[in-house]
Amino acid sequence: MSPRMAVLAPAGAALALAWGAPLEDWFGAAFPAHMLTHMTLVACAAPLIVLSVPSLVRRMHVPVLAGAAAEFAIVWGWHLPVLHGAARLDPGWGFAEQAMFLIGGLMVWAGALGAAQPLAGAGALLLTSMHMTLLGALLVLSGNDLYAAICGTSPDVGGQRLGGLLMLGIGTPIYLAGGLWLTARALRLPDGEVA
Repeated sequence: MSPRMAVLAPAGAALALAWGAPLEDWFGAAFPAHMLTHMTLVACAAPLIVLSVPSLVRRMHVPVLAGAAAEFAIVWGWHLPVLHGAARLDPGWGFAEQAMFLIGGLMVWAGALGAAQPLAGAGALLLTSMHMTLLGALLVLSGNDLYAAICGTSPDVGGQRLGGLLMLGIGTPIYLAGGLWLTARALRLPDGEVA
């Protein structure tokens, strides 16, 4: 099996998990299942797809800052109560949300891994790690269920906290590791040489 195929297989498994597994049944709560789907798409499937299909990086032509900004807007926008509620209550909105998460993940990873300067890519991934850490911490530390009223569900602060912990435990370290890998790569390059 080629190295690219070895990476593409887990990407396919991540997509199957995100879109086909009965995550809500496994968790017994909607919010952590929803968050695991997000994290699987942006932090697992997207980088694996970009690594296994390098031509995607060239075809997307995503400037590193544009990819990071788009992903930031997608992540924070869909966590606003009104959009989150729409995605949870309507399958069409839910599909649009998850598709945007995958596109945002592809944009940030393609931009970062395809950046002419590895430090620019590292910066994008490290900033993404920081904003995901902040959002995860807000979800964990909130004393109220931020989405129950708009979703018409009983408050489930524990489920929200578990969702925040999933964001902290999956998204933060993966983006941090990617940023540190690109930083190390930049430090190994001879002066004036670009990757």
